[in-house]
Amino acid sequence: LDSAIGDADHGVNMDRGFTAAVAKVDEDANRAPGALLELVGTTLVLSVGGAAGPLYGSAIRQMGRSLDASESFNAEDLLVLFRAAFERGLRSGDDLVAATGRARAAAEDGMRATVPLQARKGRASYLGPRSVGHQDPGATSAALLFAALERTASGGDAT
Repeated sequence: LDSAIGDADHGVNMDRGFTAAVAKVDEDANRAPGALLELVGTTLVLSVGGAAGPLYGSAIRQMGRSLDASESFNAEDLLVLFRAAFERGLRSGDDLVAATGRARAAAEDGMRATVPLQARKGRASYLGPRSVGHQDPGATSAALLFAALERTASGGDAT
């Protein structure tokens, strides 16, 4: 997505980072969920180039730190991690699957909403008005992560 307005590295960087994160989790899958999230976040910080590594990695590490050392977590624990995206749904009676579906839909709406915007940060900002009409790669990867979360919550494969 960023080849037309950037340096075409976002997807490659995200793939490299999440491939490394999956490998780390596979090596040490017996960790508690919070510790696994911290491991994933650290791996992303160290292996994803550009702004995405520190942004996603730091967010995921902080999510891991917010969990206690329990061996599992439920919808309320996930609410702690994603309060803004889930609270309204869970409080109105949505289950985890419905709440993750709502979060995915919101992320996709946000992703599509970037198309008419002019980039103000990153390499795309160098293009000024020519950046209008291009979907933001970071918003797209966020939407993909929420879609994977929804598939996982629904009992499907996250990939």
